[in-house]
Amino acid sequence: MAAGGWTYATLAHEVEIDPKSVERWVNLGRTPRRATALQAAKALGEDVHALWPALRQARPARAISPELVALYEQRADIPVSTFTDLLAQARERIDILVYAAVFLHEAYPRLNELLTERAAEGCTVRIAIGDPDSDTVQARGKEERFGHGIESRCRLALMHYRPLADTPCIEVRTHGTTLYNSLYRADDQQLVNAHVWGVNAYAAPVWHLRRHEESGMFDTYADSFDAVWATATPVREEG
Repeated sequence: MAAGGWTYATLAHEVEIDPKSVERWVNLGRTPRRATALQAAKALGEDVHALWPALRQARPARAISPELVALYEQRADIPVSTFTDLLAQARERIDILVYAAVFLHEAYPRLNELLTERAAEGCTVRIAIGDPDSDTVQARGKEERFGHGIESRCRLALMHYRPLADTPCIEVRTHGTTLYNSLYRADDQQLVNAHVWGVNAYAAPVWHLRRHEESGMFDTYADSFDAVWATATPVREEG
């Protein structure tokens, strides 16, 4: 108030209250009603929470999100059938964003056939795997104490998926982005494998989301896939 040349009377006039109320704010540390506080903060050109921290309200957390179907403590707890059954149900779209995720092919050798079958039924399939030569993949290997193993697994994943590269409705790309989460989407359902620094993906949490509303959690991850996809390089089948 002093810096802006405000007096009790002029500020009270601005926000249409009694000057004694302003005096109590200053001398007694009283907190005004939220609407009045917002008017006063605007007049003073200050942040309302800086003036009256007591007005800062935490956004209430929902006990259970309507988009959260299930939460798994680590990916290793989930049978591979959870992933493959989800993909098998897809009718319009399958999106897979990983560095390697070779556990899918290792535990379910029919994965390529499943994806081909879905594509034949008109399902658009997009698969983004890690570029083994990228700095981000190599850094992930060091962070997870996996060394060059992650690069080898990316090459193995590329070997598995390359035969699908020229299949109608299926596109395979490699990406060099930092992988914050591995994503497995089938239409309006999605498995999100979080990544934790220094922890291999199989030991990190997974949440199963079902799209409930526009711009919700599901769309946040779906949009991130699209952003990575736009940077990725198409893979062609070796002739």
